[in-house]
Amino acid sequence: MSRIIAGRAGGSRLASVKGKNTRPTTDRVKEALFSRLEGYDVLSGADVLDLFAGTGALGLEAASRGARAVTLVDRDRSALEACSRNKRALEASGTDARIDVVNSPAESYVKRSQGPWDLVFVDPPYSMTDAEIAPLLEAVTPGLRDGAVLVVERSARDPEPTWPADLRRFGHRSYGETALWFAEPED
Repeated sequence: MSRIIAGRAGGSRLASVKGKNTRPTTDRVKEALFSRLEGYDVLSGADVLDLFAGTGALGLEAASRGARAVTLVDRDRSALEACSRNKRALEASGTDARIDVVNSPAESYVKRSQGPWDLVFVDPPYSMTDAEIAPLLEAVTPGLRDGAVLVVERSARDPEPTWPADLRRFGHRSYGETALWFAEPED
């Protein structure tokens, strides 16, 4: 079972999604990821977008650690139900963040919304190809605020994502089967 690692809701357990369509981010990867994000000072007061949210674990971790608003986007019914349960649990823990759960394909939502976001998580199913992810990264880029961080989670066996011209990769870390890619808007 996944949980919130730290912050106001630290230790809270998260509802999971049944089946094999959702691959939760492990606690080890979340700890490393959020340690790095806190070093970038991007969480406090942030507007966060969690695409392919699954259980909402990444966005809700950001809410627990001081994000102002979190939008969890998925189109799988079981994932949306888990996100809604986890949202209610986090709200009951006293977090101040506004949390929205949205039923939409990721790229459609990004094109409709246009941000602005301080932190974006892109954690698509491992079966999605780079050619399918590239248009999404292109669509999300205009909605990033100056100083925003975009994190792409993929299989460690996958190649580096194809970044749009307006995004600059500034970091990469691998944790077993999981790879995290960090990018920011070009100056």
